[in-house]
Amino acid sequence: MGFDRLINTKFNINLFTTPSHSQRFYIFKKFKHFYKYDISETDTHNPEEMLVEAEKFAAKVYGTKQTKFLTNGSTSGVLASVLSVVSGCCDNILLWSNAHKCHLNAVKLAAANPIFYNIPNDDKFGVPRALKSEDVEPYFKNFKIKALLVTSPSYEGYVSDIKVLKQLCEKYGAYLIVDEAHGALYPFSDKLPESAIKYADFVVQSLHKTAGGLNPTALLHINCDIDLKLDMISTTSPSYPLLLTIEKNIRYLNSSRGKKELSKLINNIVELRESLTEYAFGGDDITKLLIKKDGLSGYDLSEKLYSFNIEDEKTNDISTLLLTGIGTKKEKLDKLKLALKRI
Repeated sequence: MGFDRLINTKFNINLFTTPSHSQRFYIFKKFKHFYKYDISETDTHNPEEMLVEAEKFAAKVYGTKQTKFLTNGSTSGVLASVLSVVSGCCDNILLWSNAHKCHLNAVKLAAANPIFYNIPNDDKFGVPRALKSEDVEPYFKNFKIKALLVTSPSYEGYVSDIKVLKQLCEKYGAYLIVDEAHGALYPFSDKLPESAIKYADFVVQSLHKTAGGLNPTALLHINCDIDLKLDMISTTSPSYPLLLTIEKNIRYLNSSRGKKELSKLINNIVELRESLTEYAFGGDDITKLLIKKDGLSGYDLSEKLYSFNIEDEKTNDISTLLLTGIGTKKEKLDKLKLALKRI
């Protein structure tokens, strides 16, 4: 099924096609295996059929109408989602004023009208809290909204109630697009927040952020009947080695081995948090270590961690964020725990 045929089948035909390296000429020999699977749309390989099979398998895993593989990050999924729902320059798209820049870029590319909402801060940690329906319903009452864009989880791990937000969108006849870039692990553990794929019309997930994927592999999940405009912003020469890794990534996450590894990660983080009683932890996603300590600013904590050869993901006046995911082993968490104990 899927790209397994590419791995397990020997092809002896001489290809006078692109790519010119012909899977045998390795300019960068350390990437020899990457070259080996770097093919194009030839009759010999027929990779487009393999991709269709792999994406159908993924849709079954996630329970979606469609799941599309992305090799240009979650950004391409957001762009495609907005382009797919916009029908004219008068369409209003509701988006967070502090969202990733691709949200506004998507609205601009679609020639739609951006309407911005704000999210209050969680003052305890100095970061935006989760989006609530009361934050955005006034905009639905005052404007005809074509789609609502939501970032959930937030960078810092605050998760919005997507079920309630979907009900709000249905009430006003709008699409719901969720940027769940940092939530790719959610469908594979009931110890993590509920994934937006159960409710939203479009959900984008980055495999490379927390789920062990290569940069910039990602997924676009579609739960509505629509003419998807992904081909408008995608290359006609996709990276089949990256597409192959996406299929393998999903199979791993959905396997007993992958779920066991995720369970170990969560248990190790629980143990870490319980041992650091002098620190406060924020957010709804345990894999995002949003921490603070009395008497230290977030920047102070960040600098002290760096002196222990530990670099955080993001910091502010109050708190510091350290990301974990598949690949974060106990030994790495133990080094963090030791550093935090010494600070």
